[in-house]
Amino acid sequence: MKTFFICFALLVGSLGFCMAQSDLLDLINKDEKVQENFVTATFKGSRLINGHTIITRKKGDLEFLIAHRFGRINSGAYELFGLDNSNVRFGLEYGLSDRLTVGVGRNSFQKTYDGFVKYAVLLQQTGKKKIPVSITWFSSSAIKTLRDPLTEKSPDFVETLVFSHQLLIAQKVNKKLSWQLMPSLIHYNKVQSPNQNDLLALGFGARFKLSQRISLNGEYYYRHNTIEEDPFFNPIAIGIDIDTGGHVFQLQFTNSRSMIEKGFIAETTGDFFNGDIHFGFNLTRVF
Repeated sequence: MKTFFICFALLVGSLGFCMAQSDLLDLINKDEKVQENFVTATFKGSRLINGHTIITRKKGDLEFLIAHRFGRINSGAYELFGLDNSNVRFGLEYGLSDRLTVGVGRNSFQKTYDGFVKYAVLLQQTGKKKIPVSITWFSSSAIKTLRDPLTEKSPDFVETLVFSHQLLIAQKVNKKLSWQLMPSLIHYNKVQSPNQNDLLALGFGARFKLSQRISLNGEYYYRHNTIEEDPFFNPIAIGIDIDTGGHVFQLQFTNSRSMIEKGFIAETTGDFFNGDIHFGFNLTRVF
């Protein structure tokens, strides 16, 4: 009987010790979860205006995007201030994981097909473990299929390939303000002299929330190693995001017609300050 009580006491003590250890581990794990306080909603969607944001799709999410850019506003009333002309891009983007997104699209401007990969390398974090910025890597390739107007021949596939790479660095400063830097490299497989195969650019963008569902966005790219005879301009864009609940509707004014990186960064033909401005919009739906 004495042996039974001793064994029973040891069993109860062991259970109590195990329960105390379990409670302690729960507290530690809970504390670790509190420390992993990731910043969310730096931007509302995957696009700032023309370019990508650091935002990636959640695993299993499919995003359908329709983007329009109309003609130049300064084309006058005969062209209905640009509304008679339109370029459109349809795109699909899918989250392979919470950090990895892949996408494809087709742009009517120069009949261009594009595909991209986007990976969230670092996430902004507050709390005990502080990470001041989020960093996302973006790489895309594009192929122009517009036929020669004289010969009706399609361009050579390899020669017209263009690759774009960006390091997207962003910070959500507070509930209203977020900014993003976009160091960019555009590589053309083939160019005619004196054009260069590689173009370097540095982009800057910001978002300011005007209300719970409306924000004001701005975007600018400075192209670095351009040639003296360069006929293109630095792209500028101003836009408004409207969150309707099921959709994100983006309205913008920009001097760029193209809706992919190689187009709006390297091939913008309009001078924003001379009135060569295109009205456009992006409409996204996530399934």
